[in-house]
Amino acid sequence: MSDKNQLIKELIEHNDELENYFRNTIIPQLYIDGELKLQKFTPPAMKQFSLTASDIGKPIADVKDNLRFPSILDNIEQVIESNEILEKEIQTTDLRWYQMNIIPYVKRRDKTTDGVIITFVEITRRIKDLQEQEKLIADHEILLDTISHDIRSPLTSLVMAIELFKEVSPNEEKQFQSLLKVVDSAVTTMHKLIGELTEIRKETHKYQTQEELLNFEHILEDVRLTLYNNIIAANAILTSEINVSEIAFSRRKLRTIIYNLVNNAVKFKSPERQPEIVITTNREDDYIIISVKDNGIGVDERKFEAIFSKYYRVENAIEGSGIGLYLVKEIVNNAGGKVVLESQLGKGSEFKVYLKIE
Repeated sequence: MSDKNQLIKELIEHNDELENYFRNTIIPQLYIDGELKLQKFTPPAMKQFSLTASDIGKPIADVKDNLRFPSILDNIEQVIESNEILEKEIQTTDLRWYQMNIIPYVKRRDKTTDGVIITFVEITRRIKDLQEQEKLIADHEILLDTISHDIRSPLTSLVMAIELFKEVSPNEEKQFQSLLKVVDSAVTTMHKLIGELTEIRKETHKYQTQEELLNFEHILEDVRLTLYNNIIAANAILTSEINVSEIAFSRRKLRTIIYNLVNNAVKFKSPERQPEIVITTNREDDYIIISVKDNGIGVDERKFEAIFSKYYRVENAIEGSGIGLYLVKEIVNNAGGKVVLESQLGKGSEFKVYLKIE
């Protein structure tokens, strides 16, 4: 057999092998030649990217829109030029994720690159799982911060009451009973917080935050009772205008949002006037807006961003851990919402929480 016929036979065999490989592979693959023309593709690629037999021989530039990945042409040229494999995670315009490998197609005869083989392994589920796991970790961090933050107030009250008990005579019945109520309230609050934490630990970890249909008035009343002593001590007036009562959200997280905003409004009151705090709920487009407005000391516009930082504390503040507003922002942002602050130094502030309606 002549060398020419032997070469033709080898080419036919190689072509048959390539055809068989492309016909039977289970993942989307493309073969693009050195002239950047689409020469072969696997049946999964035909299905995934809506390719047809008429696309064979077309420049890849003419069918790149089918692949829904804008920079694929640049990536192919990069591999041909560098003769190195390119691996990357890509997201197509239909929001699917793929592990894309572009492999130089090297001729065995002269070791030159004559195009590329591109493989696509769909990893959409894996990417979503990773995103949900990251969110789960963030939720757990918020939970721990919330527990430590919420338990600080009743624990402080308990310690102060115990110290005062040491100075109270058993004959001072009225003062004794008053301190006993403080202790009872603090212990009950801490017991409730620990109980909630225990229940959360018992649950099977799930990626999605458990939501329920909540009555906003009940959450607000719970917060008001928790902060009762602070409100009375500050001589603060709380009013509300509830235009949206039912909110689908995590009970603990919604309570944390309201608790921190109301607590701050009480804490940072103006010494020049009686504290007035107004809580309202409204619906606007795809959001439920919770507003907490006060007539307190206000916030300097230059510090609008800083006050949401973790452990940030207002100058001369003698109490608080500095994570209240940080928790509010993290919870709301993780739920797809936003927090907007409007404030004038010396006049008061309004925090608007936008919760996305699913």
